[in-house]
Amino acid sequence: MSDFLDFLNTADPDMLTKVPGINRALAGNIIAARPFDFVEDCLHVDGMDKNLLGRAQSYFESELNGSSNRAVVTNGAEIRQPPEAGSFAARLGEAFNNVLRSALRLLITLATIVIIGTALYYGLPYINEKFMAPVEQNSAQIERLETQLSVMQAQLDELNTRTDTLEKSLDAQSASLDRLKVMQSALEETLHEDNDAALLALKQEIMTLRALELLGRARLYLAQNSFGPAKADIRAAIELLVALHTETGDPMLEPAIARLDQALGNLPGLPEAAAANLEIAWQMLINGAASSAMTPQVIATFTAVPIATQTATP
Repeated sequence: MSDFLDFLNTADPDMLTKVPGINRALAGNIIAARPFDFVEDCLHVDGMDKNLLGRAQSYFESELNGSSNRAVVTNGAEIRQPPEAGSFAARLGEAFNNVLRSALRLLITLATIVIIGTALYYGLPYINEKFMAPVEQNSAQIERLETQLSVMQAQLDELNTRTDTLEKSLDAQSASLDRLKVMQSALEETLHEDNDAALLALKQEIMTLRALELLGRARLYLAQNSFGPAKADIRAAIELLVALHTETGDPMLEPAIARLDQALGNLPGLPEAAAANLEIAWQMLINGAASSAMTPQVIATFTAVPIATQTATP
């Protein structure tokens, strides 16, 4: 309904009692006094005053005149009233409010997008710097460590293989030295009984072979950086060569003994120089060896062993 006067003249008791302050009795008085020629005529109704009339008009404009075509029930019949001109301001205000609400929602949405975009723009580099980059660096470092570990494991396996080979060679050298020592002892006992020249020459050759075997085992000890056992074998070789020189007077033994003395002086500080002196002394003994039948086996045993190149700590 768009006309307030029509509302007063046609509204039923249920609709009138919806107006704050109008009860059933007052609604009955209004209906009994109808029709009204003017809105102000309603003030002559018993119990009606300007405040209630203003409330009724406000209720009419806000509750019953919100659409362009509002239905009013009068005596069971539904009457549709054309919109009145006064409702345009209300519709305009409502439309303005809707525009303001839409604009506010749009501003809130844009502000949210800007906040999220700013957080991503500044947050992603920070997250990358503080979290992602360290993780990538740690992963790369772990890969490098795993590679280094693999290389070290391969080197360790190679070292273990080399150590096993050296141990086997040491065992073979030690067994050979034991056999030669037993042979020399047996020959010396025989020579006490029968001073045979052939037996004496054989004993001297065995002494030379023992010295060569001792030098070969000393080189194996040097390859393991075991300088104590290496020095012990060099001293034992010197003692054998000195005894041999005393018996034979061979001048080739003197420079070999001198080289072995130098090798002792170079240990443990200069293992490479000691190994070089051992090589020279060994070659001197080989060149001056009397027996050509046993020499090739000794040469093969000696030259097959590599010399360690590490510098030892005294």
